[in-house]
Amino acid sequence: MVAAKNPNIVVIDDDPNVLGVLDSVLNSRGWQTNSFLDSTAAMAFVEKNPTDLILLDISMPGISGYQLCEHLKSRGFNTPIIFLSGLDEAEDKIRGFQAGGVDYITKPFHHLELLARIDVHLNLRSMSETIQLQKMVERNILEISKAQHATIFALAKLAENRDEDTGTHLENVQEYCRQLAVYLKENSSYSDQITPEFIDCLYHAATLHDIGKVAMPDAILLKPGKLTPEEFAIMKSHTVIGASNMQTVYNSYPDNAFVGMGIEIALYHHERWDGSGYPDGLSGLNIPLSARIMALADVYDALCSDRCYRKAMEHEHVMEMIARESGRQFDAEIVAAFLALQSNFQHIRNLNK
Repeated sequence: MVAAKNPNIVVIDDDPNVLGVLDSVLNSRGWQTNSFLDSTAAMAFVEKNPTDLILLDISMPGISGYQLCEHLKSRGFNTPIIFLSGLDEAEDKIRGFQAGGVDYITKPFHHLELLARIDVHLNLRSMSETIQLQKMVERNILEISKAQHATIFALAKLAENRDEDTGTHLENVQEYCRQLAVYLKENSSYSDQITPEFIDCLYHAATLHDIGKVAMPDAILLKPGKLTPEEFAIMKSHTVIGASNMQTVYNSYPDNAFVGMGIEIALYHHERWDGSGYPDGLSGLNIPLSARIMALADVYDALCSDRCYRKAMEHEHVMEMIARESGRQFDAEIVAAFLALQSNFQHIRNLNK
């Protein structure tokens, strides 16, 4: 990291000869200088103009260098200030640093040393500004990401709320998926695939699994009895509808991992390990890991919840059903993770009844 090519340096000294020398030395490096014989005029300039560094004498009439430095720091100015003074006692230097100076050079000074010291502090300032900019960008990205997640969650809730029995289904499956992924990271053959980014994406993308149901007719979505084969064929299309709509978004933002995983989950969370699921009849490891995790989380919460066509089942019964489907409907490693975490699932379910 290097400093700006043409930094603006303010030089303050009550000796015109010293100012002349400093201007000459600094200008030889291509640095711009604004020179002042007193602190009052310099203060007015610095408060109104961008300044990259200040060279400041201490012993001056009126406002001393110490006082000017303290004033600028109290006003929030972070411009590096280097004291350049004939005072060379230790207490003078200590007071300079206490006032807010970043360096202290005694007169008479060596030109090359002065230039080297200024280079260091200009580079440090440039690095600090870059780091601050990066942090600001990261904060802005985080805020945008939060807003996007909140908006998409709200849309998913609108789809979910068409079915009055689903309650806190989205919130539940988010947490189930997160816990399963964290456990699998440490206790399965999928540890290399499950990064912190994967877990975060999975947590947020889980809300999108049934977003295609917004296109389902009420007569099918809210039917209290068993669906006919024709009705079930329509219901199964929610996977393709949800994924295809998100694909439109993904085509415009192909680097958005959250939307990409949302497509996987929406399209494939009804696939089965043995290949008997829908919409594509995928089997085993051909089913994306995110969808395999979502499949179990979705089934657990659905079976433990009241639906228009049946009452909620007891946790123990659902746990036994899922265990029997290991290697058939569900990935055996994900079932093992569920069984290890089943008390956590029950706790989450009970909290959100």
